[in-house]
Formats: sequence, structure tokens, C-alpha cells
Amino acid sequence: MFRLNGKVALISGAGRGMGYGVAQCLARQGATVVINDFFADRAEAAALSLQSEGLTADFAVADMTHRQAIFDMTAQLIQKHGGIDIFVHNAGIPAQGWGYSKFLESTPEEWDSWLQLNLHALMHACQAILPHMIEKKWGRIVAINSDASRTATGMGLCAYGAAKAAAIGFIRNLSGEMGRYGITANALSLGTMNNWEGSEQVARKTASVARAGSPKDVGAAVLYLSSLEAEWVNGQVLPVNGGSLVS
Repeated sequence: MFRLNGKVALISGAGRGMGYGVAQCLARQGATVVINDFFADRAEAAALSLQSEGLTADFAVADMTHRQAIFDMTAQLIQKHGGIDIFVHNAGIPAQGWGYSKFLESTPEEWDSWLQLNLHALMHACQAILPHMIEKKWGRIVAINSDASRTATGMGLCAYGAAKAAAIGFIRNLSGEMGRYGITANALSLGTMNNWEGSEQVARKTASVARAGSPKDVGAAVLYLSSLEAEWVNGQVLPVNGGSLVS
């Protein structure tokens, strides 16, 4: 089950961390994966690492906040690989890092950086990729989202949470337009992940499965939503959070 032989998967922001875990999982199930990253050295190193396992991997450097760069990358990949069957929008943190800001201390420029990457990049990529999926009458869109879209952390994540909530609204509406073409659009809502200092301590206090999430956890969930078997799952948000939120 859940084999992806013959499928091409593009994962944005996959040079390391959760995105790399997604790429590794999909590649191990037979997909040709394309690692996108803002940094060329990181994208290439990630692809080479997967190739060293005997997996089929490529890389594509593009700024996911730049519409024309996304369209150019998509055209090149379709020409090179014959299509993009699965798109996973994982890129969600600007190149300069998190930059936590309490709302009253934040600036519109900071808000824009979160919206550009978490919402607009997803929308630009879907406009670039979906026409080819429609032509093939098959495709999977998976947005990596966050429980910050539906809970109050008090950690200075207002703009980030707002952008993530907007992305979920987009995915839900997109699913209604694309389902008739054999294309599904879904999202994950991640809880406390193991990519920041102190995450394990927080997770032990908040999650019933008392640990932080890992790239493997994210990869497994994306694999399911990307699979042939999940063709009747559309417009959904799958919580992957160790039980920290259950409603």
C-alpha cells in the first residue's frame, strides 16, 4: 500500500528538517522527489543524500515568494520529469528565521513576510502546477500547516498563525474546485515539532503522546494524503500533534 512508483513529487523548503523527512518518506515509497530550497547548497546536499540511499531525487532552487521563479521552476521540472504529480508546500519560515514578535510590536513588513511564504507562495505554486495536473486528471496538493492557526500560543505568532489559517481556508476552497479532476487538496496541522530548543519539554507537558513530532511523523502523514488510496480524502486538515489538540 501507499506506493508512489511513477509519481513525481515536488517538496518546497525541503533542504532540511520536516521537508527533508517528507522527501525521504515519499522517495522510499517509489516517488521521484524534487527538493526545493531557497539555498542551492542545501537543496543539492539533500538530493545527494537521498541518492546515496539509492533513491531517485533531484533539486530545484527557487524563492517560493517570487511568482515568476515558481512558474519558471515548474516549467523546467515538467519538461525534465514529464510532470509534477504531488506538490507539498512545506516552506513556511522566511530565510531570515522565525523573528518572534508580539503583535503590538510587529510591523506590516513582518506580516507580509509570513503571508508571502505561507499563503501567496502556496497559491502561486498551485496556479503554476494545477493546469498540468488537470490535464493528467490526477494530482495531490498537501500544505504543511500548524496548530498555530487554531490555538493561542502567546509566543508572538499572531502573523504566522493568521497566515497559516488563511492557507487552510485556501486549501478547503481549492479542494471544491479540483476534486472533479481527480486532484485532492489537503493540509496537515502540526503540533510541537522537534526543530527548536525546548520542544521536548513543551511536548511532554501538552501532548498525550509525550514527545515532540519528528520529520518521520510528518512524512508518514504526507505519504498517506499523497497516495492512491487517499483519493476520497479531500479538503481536510489532518492534525499531527501527539494529541495536544483533539477537537
